[in-house]
Amino acid sequence: MLIWITIGVIWAIDRVLKVLIQGNFVVGESVPVIPDFFHLTYVLNPGAAFGLLPGRTWIFIPAAVIVCAGIIYAQFKIPRQEWLMRLTLGLIGGGALGNLYDRLFIGKVVDYLDFQIWPFVFNFADSAIVVGVGLLMILMLFEDRKERKAE
Repeated sequence: MLIWITIGVIWAIDRVLKVLIQGNFVVGESVPVIPDFFHLTYVLNPGAAFGLLPGRTWIFIPAAVIVCAGIIYAQFKIPRQEWLMRLTLGLIGGGALGNLYDRLFIGKVVDYLDFQIWPFVFNFADSAIVVGVGLLMILMLFEDRKERKAE
């Protein structure tokens, strides 16, 4: 259940933020929140994270569907007591669904988080995916170490 709750919460937050940006900004508009550090900048990203592979939506739509299918499969395999792993999969799934929604209904992904020390603009869904993948890597590393000690 935690996976589905997390997916729903991440997707809902992502949608609300993107609707607010789309309703209050024009594409390309940037508003400083913390001057020279953090701006809200509305861009439509035709590619993946960081603008990679622009115009290759046909790659990202099936990739998101495969990720979501993998999460559905994993939810039946991961013991309920492994709540952190379930939370991690929810973060990844919610982020994937958030960006998938944009690709299907807008044709591009709505990005708006613009840290001036970083050359790329991203969104809440991207953040959820990155945090989820980072946590997944850490959990897998700890599991691997635990298995090696058991041997």
